[in-house]
Amino acid sequence: MGQRVRGREDGARQPPGLVLIPRQGAPRLLGRLLLEHLELDELPPFIGSAADLLTLAGFRPCPGVTDCWEREGRTLGVTEEFLEDGTRWICTWPLASTEERMTPEARHDRVRYLSLASHDLRGALANVRSYAALLLGGRIVLEPKVQRGLETILRNADRALMFSQDFFDASRADLNSLAFEQEPQALEPLLAAAVERHQAAARTAGVTLELEGPLALPQLNIDGGRIQHAVEAFVLYQLGRSHAGERIFVRAVPGRAGIRVEVQREGLPLSEEEAGLVFQREERAFREKKLEDALRIHLALQEVEVHGGRVGVETDTASTTLYLSLPGSLSQELGGTAALHP
Repeated sequence: MGQRVRGREDGARQPPGLVLIPRQGAPRLLGRLLLEHLELDELPPFIGSAADLLTLAGFRPCPGVTDCWEREGRTLGVTEEFLEDGTRWICTWPLASTEERMTPEARHDRVRYLSLASHDLRGALANVRSYAALLLGGRIVLEPKVQRGLETILRNADRALMFSQDFFDASRADLNSLAFEQEPQALEPLLAAAVERHQAAARTAGVTLELEGPLALPQLNIDGGRIQHAVEAFVLYQLGRSHAGERIFVRAVPGRAGIRVEVQREGLPLSEEEAGLVFQREERAFREKKLEDALRIHLALQEVEVHGGRVGVETDTASTTLYLSLPGSLSQELGGTAALHP
């Protein structure tokens, strides 16, 4: 039995969203609040139940809690009742998210639990990778089939290690506990490393990947690893949607409010719907039936936001640009002091 949602007192502070579903005919909204709660412009044309409505709006049931639905940190209480004539009414009200309702002790325990899971999983994967690399070290003569098999094991172990790191980092970020350490750093070497790391994949795909510049950029007080990961996530997203002959450019553009890093792909642009889904982790995962890229690009958003920056997508007739903007807090303005965040 799931715990029934608590927090009707949250909904009592403002009117609930209401809709009537007659036995026949179109649903009837009682005000616009329900659409605001669901972040919809209009109701879906066919609604059979509250579950249908919430699912169509991209929400999922909160695990173990009755009458509670969530989507990307937004949580709603939902109830559904039948009237004597068969009409049903659906009522929604906003709730604090699971993380917001969590006590500091519970949050600490959740982070410790994630750390234990990360240690156990990554330790096992690292052992698999180490032994595969040892066998491929050249001291043992391997048959071609065995050689190819070990190379496949090594590639998949590396991929699984990167995915698990992203998963646990994103889970900690959901709890407002993403670890990052800021220090004065130059941005150019991070961008160069991000581009160089994926040159082989770009060549295999027949795509040109270039770093524009160099530009004279000020040092920023950032976690270099986090920002490089975010840029690499943008590069991998663009590579995954590129065609042979297209070009991808990475550039940094200084401005009055900070520095903007762009990863632009020249080629067939994203549709308006695709552009709106780039950073939607769960919706993309369900649509694409895989989590790896959706998780990685959403973690990039979290890594930039923890620095006080923002991300976005821009398209025109011949290109798509993913960008991140970092505040222009120069290291000397901050006294050159590294800040540690748990």
